Amino acid sequence: MTNVPDSLPPMPEPLAVPVIDAHTHLGYASQRVGLPAAELVALAAQAGIVRLVDVGTDVESSRQSVELARTFPNVVACVAIHPNDAARLGAGFRDDVAMLESLVTGDDAGLIRGIGETGLDYFRTEGDDGQRWQKEAFAAHIALAKRHGLPLVIHDRDAHDDILDILDAEGAPDKVMMHCFSGDAGFARRCLDRGFWLSYPGTVTFKPNEPLREALDITPADRILVETDAPYLTPMPYRGKPNDSYLIPHTVRFMAARRGDDLDALCAVLHENALVLFGGDGWTDA
Repeated sequence: MTNVPDSLPPMPEPLAVPVIDAHTHLGYASQRVGLPAAELVALAAQAGIVRLVDVGTDVESSRQSVELARTFPNVVACVAIHPNDAARLGAGFRDDVAMLESLVTGDDAGLIRGIGETGLDYFRTEGDDGQRWQKEAFAAHIALAKRHGLPLVIHDRDAHDDILDILDAEGAPDKVMMHCFSGDAGFARRCLDRGFWLSYPGTVTFKPNEPLREALDITPADRILVETDAPYLTPMPYRGKPNDSYLIPHTVRFMAARRGDDLDALCAVLHENALVLFGGDGWTDA
């Protein structure tokens, strides 16, 4: 058994029914919490989080995600250029997307289960020029996902309308996940009408986020996911501490109580939805 260091939140009561962390960053989390990835994977399993979706944000971290998926049978990878990185790269994002495609078509293609996180972020990137490159990169990622039949994992910060406009204009892939969903019930309906999955992180437990909880209330059982976005967005009561997959039980229990769902039944739904989205073949429980 792996022990939780005193510097981190304690291990919660494990979930009796397994759940999948639909979006985490093992490499970043390892750096932030000071534990190797193997120990983070083991801690997650002890809490009932038996599979992890590890997500890249640039070429280097995407390659690292593939390597982690190669190392751990209960981890799969997503690859992408984060919108803030796309804004900094400018036209150079095209070369990086080409490198990502070489991963998607390479020897480890079966380990890559999604294109993301991609999208738009108007909180950290302001001005027409940076937003222009984000939009072009987002369109390129949409095309990449469609070419290879992969789900699209979307980062959306302060850009709801433009996200949907671009998806509608380009034609969305068959499977789309709104990572770290941050909208209200109205935006949730617009996404759900398009058949998207909505993934809820620890922010749903934060007291000011009632509009987000109202979105959670209306999300159908077959379109709901849970994630950490570790090492960020730690759920209450440990907001401000480093996050990791083993803390998902706090978020799941909050979600079940808010929705009036049986906890075990919600866990089963969350697990199944992630398998439907990312595929189950060759991806084993810890």
